Amino acid sequence: MAEDVHYQSPGLLTRKLMNPFVLVMMRVGISIWGSRILEVRGRTSGMPRRTPVNLLEVEGVHYLVSPRGEGQWVRNVRADGGRLALLLGRRREERIAREVPDSEKSPIIRAYLRRWKMEVGVFFDGVSADSEEEDLQRIAPDHPVFMLSESKS
Repeated sequence: MAEDVHYQSPGLLTRKLMNPFVLVMMRVGISIWGSRILEVRGRTSGMPRRTPVNLLEVEGVHYLVSPRGEGQWVRNVRADGGRLALLLGRRREERIAREVPDSEKSPIIRAYLRRWKMEVGVFFDGVSADSEEEDLQRIAPDHPVFMLSESKS
C-alpha cells in the first residue's frame, strides 16, 4: 500500500470472545448500546462480510465511526459505493454511507467517545469526549466516519 494507513487490529480477547458474543446477541435481536451487525460486500470476493459496529445517532442522523482506523469494513464500504446493511435479529436496514470529511468529524467523534469511551477509548490516542477541539482535529484523519442515509433500492 502506497500510503501509511492507520489501523489497530483487535486483540485475541476481542476476536475470540467479545465479537462472537456480541454477534450472537445481535443475531437473536439484542442490541448492546446501539450495536448492530454491519454487512458489506467484500471488495475482492464479492461475498457478504459481517462485523459488529456501534451505531451512533447525533441529532437524528446515524453514523458509523471506525475506532480502529482503516479496517477491512471501511475499505469494503468505500469499494462498494457506500452500500451496506445493518442487521439486528431478523431486521435488515439497507443504507448508503457517505464519508464525512476530517474537518467535520470532531463533534461526531466527541459524541462517539462520550457514549463508548470504556469500550473504544484506547484507540483514540489519549483523546476523550472532554478533550480540546485541536486534539479531536488531530486524530480525525485516523478514524473514518460515515454518515448513513436510507437506501433508495
